[in-house]
Amino acid sequence: MTLPSEKPVPATDRMIDAVIFDFGGVLASNGRPSDVIKRFPNDPPDKVLKVMMGDYGQDTDHPWHRLERGEITMSQYRTDLGVLVLEAGLQPIQLPPDTGKSTFIGITFEPCEPIITLVHELKTAGFRLGVLTNNVRELRSVWWPMMDFNNIFDDVVDSHEVGMRKPNGAIYRLALERLGAVAERTAFLDDAQSNVDAASAVGLHGVWVEEDPTSAVRTLRSLAGL
Repeated sequence: MTLPSEKPVPATDRMIDAVIFDFGGVLASNGRPSDVIKRFPNDPPDKVLKVMMGDYGQDTDHPWHRLERGEITMSQYRTDLGVLVLEAGLQPIQLPPDTGKSTFIGITFEPCEPIITLVHELKTAGFRLGVLTNNVRELRSVWWPMMDFNNIFDDVVDSHEVGMRKPNGAIYRLALERLGAVAERTAFLDDAQSNVDAASAVGLHGVWVEEDPTSAVRTLRSLAGL
């Protein structure tokens, strides 16, 4: 239902009625898989990502994928990962002590201001808004305070809570169902091209968000008729 203060964009001027956002690398300016590479400056980036996060474009039994599906704890992930890191001969740099906001890979989540500004524009214009994130139970208290998710978004699908993760097509369909949206009238933004491709395969308007989100913002504004 549209609130009196909202000014909906005429349906004839837009191609979508709903937008689903990833969290890390989209709503947050960091939190991308590539951030993991920074801990291993002396190792090949592709090798680091493969060891730490598995084949991110697939949904496998790699410890990171299992963690994101809520099948194991962070403690178990660290144990399993330690074995993989030793076997691969990776050389991580030492991190400073946690500050409370830092994650286990030494990052702090910061809002991506161009995307956040667009979120509020879409909210004011009456679009339905959702979040679909591959995330882990132990980090919920770290990223959730970044913005008022409960009041800004109509729904949040967190992979560890539903036992599925992107790029599994089922999690996109679940997000659409919970949002009350249809794929062909919904845009999906993600920083991982594999997740964007999977969303497009389900029928959504997939939008890839690069480190500079300018192009993605422009594309979404065009889809939304803003």
